[in-house]
Amino acid sequence: MKPKEVVVNDSMQRGYRYFLTQPVGRNFHPGFRPQLTPRKMLALGVFGGKYMTDCRDEFPASWFQGAKLSPARRAPPLNFFGVDASKPLAYWKAKGWIRPEDPRGWFQWYCRYYMGRRCEDDDRQIKRWIAMRRHIAQLEKHCAPQDLSCRPKQRQSLLHWAYDSRKI
Repeated sequence: MKPKEVVVNDSMQRGYRYFLTQPVGRNFHPGFRPQLTPRKMLALGVFGGKYMTDCRDEFPASWFQGAKLSPARRAPPLNFFGVDASKPLAYWKAKGWIRPEDPRGWFQWYCRYYMGRRCEDDDRQIKRWIAMRRHIAQLEKHCAPQDLSCRPKQRQSLLHWAYDSRKI
């Protein structure tokens, strides 16, 4: 596969360049097996619909067909579980979890990874994704199987990290 250059110009990045070196949705790290694609996450309702409303040109138009989006501001009722399960970007920045190449955070990293970008931050982001499994254990311990009303914030948080908490 010949690498494809992507140039990003949106409200958070100007002139950022990266290369797609892997086929879309393939050749993931062996320990990284997300249950949801970015397209499916956007259709289910994540991040109050606000995430990535100004950077559609970077990703396939199909991802935004049927996506639950709110261009003006976050709208938690658009989330699949109808609850606010997000921290503000300032919180993530203060923790040191935001890197310049992905100023929107983990989901932006995942979208770019899914499209075929590989970068030096991959291992760190995959470890963060693996760490979210602790929430699965909590759901399994405290909720009846597929009781979607049990712990909706944890379930929504898992959706934000590409885990399909509807199946737990």
